[in-house]
Amino acid sequence: MNPFNEKSRNLEKNFLPMKKMYPKSYNKERTSPYTKTRVILMNGTEFESNWFMHQFARHCTEPEILAALSVVRRQEQQQQKRISCLKPLNESILETTIGYEQLAVDLTATLARNEKDENNIKALNFALLEDFDHLYRYANLLKMDKGIEADTLVGKMTEIMPGRPTIAEHRYPADDLKPHMNGDSADLYTKLVAATITAAEQQTMNYYMNIAQWYKNDLGRKLYAEIAMIEEAHVTQYESLKDPTMTWLEQWLLHEYCECWLYYSAIEDETDEAIKKIWAEHFRMEVCHLKIAAKLLKKYENTSYTKIVGEGEFPKLLKLGSNKDYVRRVLGSTVTLTADNMDYKDIKRISDDHRYFEYQNFMGDPERNPSHLVIEKAIEKLGKDYRYQDTEHPVKELRDRTRDNTQIARTK
Repeated sequence: MNPFNEKSRNLEKNFLPMKKMYPKSYNKERTSPYTKTRVILMNGTEFESNWFMHQFARHCTEPEILAALSVVRRQEQQQQKRISCLKPLNESILETTIGYEQLAVDLTATLARNEKDENNIKALNFALLEDFDHLYRYANLLKMDKGIEADTLVGKMTEIMPGRPTIAEHRYPADDLKPHMNGDSADLYTKLVAATITAAEQQTMNYYMNIAQWYKNDLGRKLYAEIAMIEEAHVTQYESLKDPTMTWLEQWLLHEYCECWLYYSAIEDETDEAIKKIWAEHFRMEVCHLKIAAKLLKKYENTSYTKIVGEGEFPKLLKLGSNKDYVRRVLGSTVTLTADNMDYKDIKRISDDHRYFEYQNFMGDPERNPSHLVIEKAIEKLGKDYRYQDTEHPVKELRDRTRDNTQIARTK
């Protein structure tokens, strides 16, 4: 599939009437967990596109480009509103959160499994174990507060057990920065990986930043606030992978191409026919947006879209699914890693005076951190923590279900 070869409507024909912006929501009991995660992913993709174009507009003086940005941006807003309303009224904040973390786990693992760029792979695997741990913490809160077992929400497709403990994830911010790719030589899939995972993690960060104050008890509010800080670290890491030397128009072209790739992937993967029709309509809209960006890139910078995306043929499509074995392998081999400047090192290999330890001390007593207290209180209430795992945990230190490990990956 090459979106540049697809027919598209005139830009002015792509606005959505109000009646289309409020679709029928999915049924939270019967809908596939991966339909739910696609909804979250495409919501985040539209959010990223919209705010990128706002930032572009604030750095642009050319009337024709500003006009195009305003129209496309409004249409992207309409798409985002439509997608966000697919979430049903009876799905709680915490139930939706389980979907966010399942997406984080399985999207990250899927991208890493199909990636060839070592820098991207290391970044994906590193954050994977942290999002995996977030799923475990939220699942225990869900079990305590709602009596719901999260394995029913993830369709038993994603295991729920400790990853790299959240308390170990509080790092000095500059250590989250990683080497950026060279856009001229990077593989197209590598560019799409960085763009996709940045948008997805940013959506999670924004959701937690804005939802924390609405939770119904103090422990839940504190847990959202703590994990939102880790999602900020993940966005810092992932956005640093992108090529910062690309012009604003080149970046816009890549944003629109990525949206086309993701929507077409969603069409091919979707099992809900009503939602598939939405993905298909949005894909047609994005093809138009892509061609607008390509036209302006050529006119104002004399640059062909081929410089950014080659001939335009899609690389391997994104197919969300279970990644249990992959996650277990990464857990067993890298759980004790931390960030060290532009690289990752085992916690035992960094110096005693490393700024990681200073920042850890600044963040307070781990025994009082919300991410630890959630598990401690779950053990008190349930007799052991809540998990869904097919077999024994691959990390010996994380097998005890009556004690939350606050030392692994955090102390030497």
